[in-house]
Amino acid sequence: MIEQVTVVANPAYPLEGLLTLPDDSNENIPAAVFVHGSGPLDKDETIGANKLFRDLAEGLASKGIGSLRYDKRTHTYGKEVIAELGGKLTVKEEIIEDAIKAIHLLKKDPRVDANRVFLIGHSQGGMLAPRIDAEGGDLAGLVLLAGTARTLEEVILNQNEDSIKQLEEAQQEIALKQVKELQDKFDAIDKMTEEMAQQTPLFASVYGWYLKEMKQHPVRDYFAQSKKTTFVIQGDQDVQVSVEKDFDRFREMLRDNKNASFKLYPGLNHLFMKSIYGTLKDIWQEYNIPQTVDSAVVEDIAHWILSVKTATTL
Repeated sequence: MIEQVTVVANPAYPLEGLLTLPDDSNENIPAAVFVHGSGPLDKDETIGANKLFRDLAEGLASKGIGSLRYDKRTHTYGKEVIAELGGKLTVKEEIIEDAIKAIHLLKKDPRVDANRVFLIGHSQGGMLAPRIDAEGGDLAGLVLLAGTARTLEEVILNQNEDSIKQLEEAQQEIALKQVKELQDKFDAIDKMTEEMAQQTPLFASVYGWYLKEMKQHPVRDYFAQSKKTTFVIQGDQDVQVSVEKDFDRFREMLRDNKNASFKLYPGLNHLFMKSIYGTLKDIWQEYNIPQTVDSAVVEDIAHWILSVKTATTL
């Protein structure tokens, strides 16, 4: 069963959303809010020919779990947001405010158990999940899908470095120079005042303040302050995040949290679908091949959410 909803954290930017419920839904069902990765993504998190959030929503509904997904603010109002905020834009306006509003909307639904609302964050959404929880989400648990605890600068630079290794030797020198210029820009941000960072464009519509503000809220700090029930998952063929730099780092950060679980999926990419090419240079060619989320991922997320319910009940 699918219902149209509107998420309104800011009256100027109402967002279309979809509430997906089990066909035989009773009262007090567990439910989850989906939080997107980077970029102006729609409610299904459409990437190429694939729709990660749609697949997960339908799969979870078949297991008795509801979900809410909505268009990202920069998807619907990209030009308006940039015109309003310019260099003052941060993840708070782009992502966090809407995620918290969506969580509260779900908690108020009489069919949903307000004590069993979860956040499922993909990529950057996984990075921000602990912050969203701490800043007003107050969730039953967090599912981090291919998230990262690195700074966005680190991720961008590491992806560029990996891409360079796949270039012809003649192209590498030019690319290395461009990466060095990007590194210098990133290094300069730390020394900037807030005002300077808001006036310093980096690329596209991203200013220094976007990165500087996010860096002031490290993931490790949120994990240190909370023992929130957390499920960290990743595909071992994910070329956008790393097993060593991300999945293993989450293990280390959460080693003292008895409520943290982890699972690595062989052969899956950043969208939790079958990896076909396994290289960054071919990633968009891969994403343009229609696939669906691996069924084991849906099964495991559903099982984990329902097990948290059991633990809470006990």
